[in-house]
Amino acid sequence: MSYGLLLLRVVVGGTMFSHGAQKLFGWFGGPGLRGTAGFFESLGWRLPLALAFLAGLAETSGVAFALGLLTPLAALGIAVVMLNAIFVVHWRNGFFNSNGGVEFPLTLATVAVAVAATGPGRFSIDRLIGWDDNISGVWWGVGVVVVAAAISFVTQTVGRRRAAMTEAAAT
Repeated sequence: MSYGLLLLRVVVGGTMFSHGAQKLFGWFGGPGLRGTAGFFESLGWRLPLALAFLAGLAETSGVAFALGLLTPLAALGIAVVMLNAIFVVHWRNGFFNSNGGVEFPLTLATVAVAVAATGPGRFSIDRLIGWDDNISGVWWGVGVVVVAAAISFVTQTVGRRRAAMTEAAAT
């Protein structure tokens, strides 16, 4: 089980970090902070530069997720960003990724919650420092879901202009 969790954490954490590095630094062919802010502005977000920074920061928490460091907190960062992506960008496109649907971000969010619930496994920094039993379990997974949903709800209702939310609902 520990080898499987390590593989899962490294692949998902690396994927999230890479996505965040595209947003923050323009690495891997990404748009960088200003480009991401422009995209966020087109989606109707208030304070798009600040939100682009926070989204990139949450995604780069993939490094901590991959290392198994403060795993529930890293999982929370991933879950929040993926829930926002699902409801703002992907929901209207249905389920399948080939249509830009929720399939991929839902999978990433689910993996993050599952690892928060099961713990990072034997090959993790949380285990090395003796925290893994204290910061994992079903209630940690539930907590990640509940807090991520609350943050996502607040972000979408307070963080977006009403006109943008109405336009998104109409499409």
